[in-house]
Amino acid sequence: MIKAIRKNNDLVNDILEQSKDEENFYLWWLGQSGYLLQYKGIRILIDPYLSDSLTKKYAETDKPHVRISELVIRPEDLPSIDFITSSHNHTDHLDAETILPIMKKNSSCKMIIPEANRQFVCSRLNIDTEVPIGLDAGDDYASTHFTISAVPAAHNTIEKDEQGKYKFLGYMIKFGQWCIYHSGDTLLYDGINEALKLHQPNIALLPINGNDPSRKVAGNLNAQEAVALAKNNMIPMIIPCHYDLFEFNTVNVNGFIKAAKKEKQKYCVLDLGGKITSREI
Repeated sequence: MIKAIRKNNDLVNDILEQSKDEENFYLWWLGQSGYLLQYKGIRILIDPYLSDSLTKKYAETDKPHVRISELVIRPEDLPSIDFITSSHNHTDHLDAETILPIMKKNSSCKMIIPEANRQFVCSRLNIDTEVPIGLDAGDDYASTHFTISAVPAAHNTIEKDEQGKYKFLGYMIKFGQWCIYHSGDTLLYDGINEALKLHQPNIALLPINGNDPSRKVAGNLNAQEAVALAKNNMIPMIIPCHYDLFEFNTVNVNGFIKAAKKEKQKYCVLDLGGKITSREI
């Protein structure tokens, strides 16, 4: 079992301690594609999966989701959360067992989702249809200190609803002088380079687990593709994600490190519960 370097009360205390810093942002990796972003006292929880719902769901199937890293924190133990994002409907990005305890604790927390998924999201979370903030590719949502811009994602393909709205999204989270790109689950697609050049992110949070049909799940960028995407678009920093959660759907992060070093691409591999701050960019 992969251990977190910071978890539970230690993680909470670290989050609260860094909230005193009004100048810099802090980004913690919570496992899989989940992050907590904090800036000027505002906290955005990005695609969190903080439960064992998938392990329980698939326990007696031919696709067991055996956890190989420990749970960093129970969702109800997190400090106050202002926003939660979901890039698409797969449970490790839209988990009722994670999201509902947070929303119950934080009555003013706002949920950012693909507009195309509104009915599905509200059904899974058992919430009123007007509650989530829905975005489509090209849309922006602005609040105090933050703007979230939606871009397409391909998992494994670009999919749209009957109104032509995208079911899979990535998010450009802009604040202060920075922009963080969370790709969601994605492969390369026509237009991804144009989206990156338009928004010019400082950090790209990219999956590296690859696309292996034998896993019987939709795939993602592999390590070499993720590094090349960041390098070709002159993104200053890449942080890998979507690995080291489930035994059947992971890769060794050392392959990513090797690829990044080969291309002279600046990177940061976060430990579970670890963080990066704007001082390191």
